[in-house]
Amino acid sequence: MIQKKTLVIGASSNPQRYSHKAIRKLRRYGHPVEAIGLREGMVEDIMFRTGFPELTDIDTITLYIGPKHQPQYYEYLLALKPVRVIFNPGTENDELINLLTGNNIKVVEDCTLVMLGSGLY
Repeated sequence: MIQKKTLVIGASSNPQRYSHKAIRKLRRYGHPVEAIGLREGMVEDIMFRTGFPELTDIDTITLYIGPKHQPQYYEYLLALKPVRVIFNPGTENDELINLLTGNNIKVVEDCTLVMLGSGLY
């Protein structure tokens, strides 16, 4: 399996949150994970930060923040130059989708958890 370094935006320490579940599942599937949340925290051995940390070699960004919170990340997402951005259910945003596709970044509207479980990640 190809490991895809993934940035989770919207990370949470709450085990009931889908971002928390995604971080755990990404790790179980062997993918290196970075994470950003509204507050600093941890999920297993992944410490997540706030703001816009300098990161390199991000293959995939998976979004767990709603459209109204996304504009502050637009420039950051483009600067990271990911191969793709996954819009999990409830995060779809036509403005950001157009911005990403206009910059040759693949857009996937799907659920990270389902993609991992079905081998489509």
